[in-house]
Amino acid sequence: MDIIKVLEDLVSFNTINNKENKEIVDYIEKILNSIGFITECKKRYLVMSYGKNPKLAFIGHTDTVEYIDMWDTNPFKLTKKDDKLYGLGSCDMKSNIAGFIKALSEIDLKKLSSGIKLFFTYSEETDFEGINEVITDGHSFPEYILVGEPTDNIIVTGCKGLVECKLNFRGIKAHSSTPFKGKSANSSCINFLVELEKFYNENIKKDENKVYEVPYTTMNIGIINGGSAINSVSAYCEATVDFRIAKDEHIEIIENKINELAEKYDCKATFLQKVKTWFNKIDFIENNDTANYITEASMVKGKRMILGTGPVTAHEVNEYITEESLEKIVKQYKEIIEKICR
Repeated sequence: MDIIKVLEDLVSFNTINNKENKEIVDYIEKILNSIGFITECKKRYLVMSYGKNPKLAFIGHTDTVEYIDMWDTNPFKLTKKDDKLYGLGSCDMKSNIAGFIKALSEIDLKKLSSGIKLFFTYSEETDFEGINEVITDGHSFPEYILVGEPTDNIIVTGCKGLVECKLNFRGIKAHSSTPFKGKSANSSCINFLVELEKFYNENIKKDENKVYEVPYTTMNIGIINGGSAINSVSAYCEATVDFRIAKDEHIEIIENKINELAEKYDCKATFLQKVKTWFNKIDFIENNDTANYITEASMVKGKRMILGTGPVTAHEVNEYITEESLEKIVKQYKEIIEKICR
């Protein structure tokens, strides 16, 4: 099996917002059927398996982020320059799907004592709808779970948690020359966020967890959008805020504070995501590296590992990986399969 050809094919599918989801799922299914895997479920996601009593699962999402017109190459055509392979999704994470398929093709599956399950999901880049549908549909996961996100060939065994919240403020529109006749949604939003950030700095940020590279819970104000004219008091304002959680107890503290401020500033607070931290030790992995971002590993339970190609250029213009990293990931995946399933 030519892994470069497989990756080239995967990159050629436009899976931004799952546009060619069916086509890429059909392609993956056909390849895996040819090496002995059976299809357990095929919807917008794909579940396949080989053997009985599966002990290892691989999870990979097929969707990619959008791209902008600053690319030097065609994002949907895998382009090689020196040792670099450019293409949308080449890093995040189609190279890892290709790498795991290649690893499976090089192993004598009949000699494995434990089976393998494969999950190919959608909408990971937006709202994790794919993996959540897999879970809602009642699919079981084996003891070990490998998630193929880009890590520059470093095995990650823990991740921060997440709180995402959307804030909607309502005001009363008036002319800017008589602002006392109205109520500024923008001002409410600003005062809310200033008070929330002050609370965060005094009560959350200082409470560290040294397991993570960034050892504290982070706060980010992602979007602020309000008002309709420079000379009008704003009647609406929307903002989003996210926290990457270092300690699970921070989730409830943040939620309570946001709800308290929402009542004070006449705001509707909608929590989009609340995800707990996870960290596990695996006997054959010496180092216990962690990540500050969220992956589908946070949605499932088991002995979880995140491992993929690099360098980590996910979501970047001219996204790429190196051939060396791609070759290495195949060897790493084969080692993990053999250690767990042999």
